[in-house]
Amino acid sequence: MNTDVIRNILNIVFMILAIAAVIIYFTVDDFNTFFYTCAAAICCKLIEFFLRFMF
Repeated sequence: MNTDVIRNILNIVFMILAIAAVIIYFTVDDFNTFFYTCAAAICCKLIEFFLRFMF
């Protein structure tokens, strides 16, 4: 699989998780759910970042 395809998929997942984090922040009272969603989004973005500069 090409790294550009993987980077595009990771960017799409990041955007979905970022939008979900904003929605969760305003609708759910549990802060842990928001925290885990943000952490997953940041992990996806970091993986994409490293793929961009390593390959």
